[in-house]
Amino acid sequence: MKHEGKPAFSYPVRVGHISANPVSVHLSANDAERRALAELWKVNEVRSLVADLQIGRWKKDGVKIKGEVRAELVQTCVVTLEPVIAGISEPIEAIFVPEGSRLARQADNDGGEMILDPGGPDIPDTFTGDTIDVGVAVSEHVALAIDPYPRKDGAVFGERIESSAADDKRPNPFAVLKDLKKD
Repeated sequence: MKHEGKPAFSYPVRVGHISANPVSVHLSANDAERRALAELWKVNEVRSLVADLQIGRWKKDGVKIKGEVRAELVQTCVVTLEPVIAGISEPIEAIFVPEGSRLARQADNDGGEMILDPGGPDIPDTFTGDTIDVGVAVSEHVALAIDPYPRKDGAVFGERIESSAADDKRPNPFAVLKDLKKD
């Protein structure tokens, strides 16, 4: 998880302070973080971002985050260009392991191809040092749940008009060339 500059929503957790018993954490974005997230996600406004998480150890040196993220956004309708309020409620489950850990390696077959199970668990994310940023993981989960084409209730596109080549009255750009070669 490499980021340029300071992340829009940050909650660093020192891995050494995480115990085997999961700890409950409640995160909520403040005004400045919500403005930064709105700019990052290219939405009109982020009205709220809240996460209720369980953070605990995973295997020997990993960290597991599990819980739910909720957000309320204001986007622009792709049909009417009016504001649309979008509610997001998504489960979150992420595992982090130290960089270079054998647990971060992807399984492959004898031919060297990676084996991916679309319905299976994600491979763990890696971290460097002794800190992971739970806020970044939360904001990434919300970003993936944002509707890229928000539509206001009842908004529909008008009748579609198509043209055929016969209807096209544009001049042919090569028509000028036909008169040049009259030898």
